[in-house]
Amino acid sequence: MKKQTNNFRWRGYALAIGVGVASGIPMAQAQEAWPSKPIRLVVAGPAGGSADALARLLADGLQKTLSKPVIVENKPGAAGALAISDLQSNGKDGHTLLVIQGGVVSEAPLAYKVHYNPFADLKPLAQISRTGLVLVANKDVPVSNLKQLVDYGKSQKDGLVFASYAAGLKGHTSGMLLGQLTHVQMRHVGYKGSPPALNDLMGGHVPLMFDGVTTSLPLIKAGKIKAIALNYPTRIAGLPDVPTFKELGYPQLAEAGWFAVWSRPDVAPAVQQKIREATLAYFKQPAVQNRVRDMGMEQGEGATSEALMADLKQAYQQQSALLKSINYQPE
Repeated sequence: MKKQTNNFRWRGYALAIGVGVASGIPMAQAQEAWPSKPIRLVVAGPAGGSADALARLLADGLQKTLSKPVIVENKPGAAGALAISDLQSNGKDGHTLLVIQGGVVSEAPLAYKVHYNPFADLKPLAQISRTGLVLVANKDVPVSNLKQLVDYGKSQKDGLVFASYAAGLKGHTSGMLLGQLTHVQMRHVGYKGSPPALNDLMGGHVPLMFDGVTTSLPLIKAGKIKAIALNYPTRIAGLPDVPTFKELGYPQLAEAGWFAVWSRPDVAPAVQQKIREATLAYFKQPAVQNRVRDMGMEQGEGATSEALMADLKQAYQQQSALLKSINYQPE
C-alpha cells in the first residue's frame, strides 16, 4: 500500500512539472508574485521638472498600494534616450518603469537621431496627466492679447523672435505654425531646457516663448511674465483667464500633451494591468488631482494603451509634417 501511495505522489509531481513545461512557464516564475522587490521609476528629465514631480507623486501612491519601496531615478538628456535605454536593459520583469511625456515618442525621434523604436520598444500603461503649451511674453512687450501681438508682429520689419525649450520639439513648431497661420515672420531661438530660456525671457533678451504650462505657471502668477494664449483644447484650471488659441480662431493650435507611466511591451500582461489599475486609482483621488492641477496640468484620462499609442502615432505624423514645412533637419 505504501508503494502504491508513493507512486501516486510521484505521478502527481510529474504531472505538475509537465503542466509547467507544457505552458512554457518555469514553475518558479509562475509562483513569483509581482512586485517581489523595489520598483524603479526612471524619469527622462531633471530633478524638479514636471516628469520628476509626477513620478514622485506616483511613487508615493504605488508604495502605499503595493507595499514595496518605489525609487525615483532621474536620467535626463539625449532626448529621453538614456532613460529609455535603462528601461530596455532592466525593465523585462516590470520592476523598472518609465515616467515620460508622450512627446519623447511623438517628437524626439523626429528632431534627434535616436537609437530606439518609439512604437515598438515602449508601451504606455496609464495616462497620469494632460498638459499643454502657453505662449508667454516679456512683461514689457507692448501687447496683452493675441490680436495685439499679431498686429505688433506685422509692424516689425524682421517679425518676431521667440524662444523654445528645445529645437525641433513642440515649443519650436508651435511658434512656426503660428507664424504660418497669422502671416507673421517668426524667428526661433532654441535653448536646452526651459530654465535658461525663461531667464532670457524675463531679462528681455527674447520677447516671446512657447513653454510648458508647468514651468511658466509660477512666473505668470508672480507677474514676472505674461500669458498670451494656450496651445491646448480647453482653458485650464491653473490659468482660467488665459484663452486658448482655438477660441481665438486658431484650432490648429489645440494640442494636448500628456505624461504616462510606461513599461517594456513584453512585461507580463497581468503585471501591466496591475500597474495600470494602481496608477489610475491613485490619480483619481481628489487630493491627488488637486496637486496635479497645482502643477498646471489637468487630470489624465483612462484611455487604453492602444488608444494612447494611436494618439501618439497621429501626433507623430502631424509633427513630421510641421518639421518638413520648416525644412528642419534632425540633430
